Amino acid sequence: MARLKLKDLKALNDDELKAKLSELRSELAKIMVERAKGTIKKESGKVKYMRRDIARILTILGERRRGRV
Repeated sequence: MARLKLKDLKALNDDELKAKLSELRSELAKIMVERAKGTIKKESGKVKYMRRDIARILTILGERRRGRV
């Protein structure tokens, strides 16, 4: 999965952001399980960026809920 840019995320509506959020969370959970088992290889560097992308989405949703954007 490619890195998500803030500009692209802000262009999405709330439903699309929530769908992207659930997709990222499920993918992150899968990678974390593989990491715990010790079978992770390629995706080990993706965890940091996935967590940041999740935080970006949550921030955008929070701002919209509070009416800042």
